[in-house]
Amino acid sequence: MELFPAIDVRGGRCVRLVRGDYSQETVYGEDPVEVARSFIDAGVAWIHVVDLDAARSGEPVNRDVVAAIAALARAQNISVQTGGGVRTVDVATALFDAGVARVVVGTAAVERPQVVADIAATGRGEVAVGLDAHARPDGGYEVAVHGWTAGSGLDLFTVLARLENAGAQAVVATEIGRDGMLTGPDLELYSALRLRTSMRVVASGGVSSLDDLRALGGVGGLEGAIAGKAIYERRFTVAEGVEACRRGSVPE
Repeated sequence: MELFPAIDVRGGRCVRLVRGDYSQETVYGEDPVEVARSFIDAGVAWIHVVDLDAARSGEPVNRDVVAAIAALARAQNISVQTGGGVRTVDVATALFDAGVARVVVGTAAVERPQVVADIAATGRGEVAVGLDAHARPDGGYEVAVHGWTAGSGLDLFTVLARLENAGAQAVVATEIGRDGMLTGPDLELYSALRLRTSMRVVASGGVSSLDDLRALGGVGGLEGAIAGKAIYERRFTVAEGVEACRRGSVPE
């Protein structure tokens, strides 16, 4: 399993939101490219980048920042996975042209699954579907769209089944209630996803410690785990996170 350290970009700065709430923003850096450089120096294989402005509006407000991160990473043979506003083939193609290795299609994948197939058919890079969901009291998960600002009324596993053969290589799944809360990942969700999809699974939301990363490793078969706030709040270093992920569930 690989660590995917996260860089969320809003207004050209590196920020983190709480549960996807744009009114609860903390700025962690004025230069996301320098943040990416520090991740590369720590030995990562992937960097996860989200254009928060594009996720909400669909406009590629931070495209130049994403492109600069991708160029830096590509020069070091590091892969960049990026999401936020990827709703058309043209947008995905522009990101691939900028050096992004994998695009994450969220809202469009839920509302127009054919877009996933169309992007995959270009053969320009990898495609992941981003399924961001709120846990329901009945134990299910409702998928959210448009930068987590609206509910879709759709069950996560229903959407997953529709997308299973759409051409995506991976699914990035976030339990929104845990995102930015440092309360630990939803292990049951990721265990269920591993059983119900042939796509590679990247876990997102709630990672607070190296033990959380080891617990995700214990799920077995996950491609990676995204961590953001825990890194910025110095719960562990990126280098420590990389090692914990690659060692799997083996305790120290």
